[in-house]
Amino acid sequence: MQQEYFMYKGYPLVRSGNELYYGYMSDPYVAWLQILHKTKQGELEIADKIRVYQMSTDEKLNPMERIANKADRASLYDALDVAFTWLDRANKKD
Repeated sequence: MQQEYFMYKGYPLVRSGNELYYGYMSDPYVAWLQILHKTKQGELEIADKIRVYQMSTDEKLNPMERIANKADRASLYDALDVAFTWLDRANKKD
């Protein structure tokens, strides 16, 4: 049975606690987003510091060698925008 994932700009987005995984594991690269800090706005907690990693899906590499890019952003939208740009460029199929 195939599981349905939330999709954002054509890539699956999966959350586990304060971490988000964005992209297809079958592609050469995925993005890993870490929520480092949240602020409370009324009843909601809003992520205001997110670290974004572009990571290779090559299992032969050790975890530190898999990281191709890293960036910090002040909103989830900005973090996903960076992740999408990296994935779209790195995973282009010619």
